Amino acid sequence: MKGWIPGLCLVLAAGSQAFASSQSQRAHGTAVFAANGCGHCHSINKVGGHKGPDLSGVGRKMSKSKIREQILHGGNEMPSFTDDLQADEVNDLVAYLRSCRQKPIKK
Repeated sequence: MKGWIPGLCLVLAAGSQAFASSQSQRAHGTAVFAANGCGHCHSINKVGGHKGPDLSGVGRKMSKSKIREQILHGGNEMPSFTDDLQADEVNDLVAYLRSCRQKPIKK
């Protein structure tokens, strides 16, 4: 019976470390979004441009792979950012955009 306590502690520690890591990833993704001018075309929570789609709820609508594909390959008038972003920046930007899960406001 005592054997499960160390295992539980290990699982809880790993989970809190993963949460802290994903939190810092999202924070860095927010900075990548700002530093690369994404807000010139896209808005999030009513802040930013309107040339591209509002990304406030993109995390509910698109998978990580679809978001990554859009960033790297562009399309629908959006340029490709393959040559502009490093792999860790793309990962963090995807983590940030996946956290944007605002539901649309009903009119």
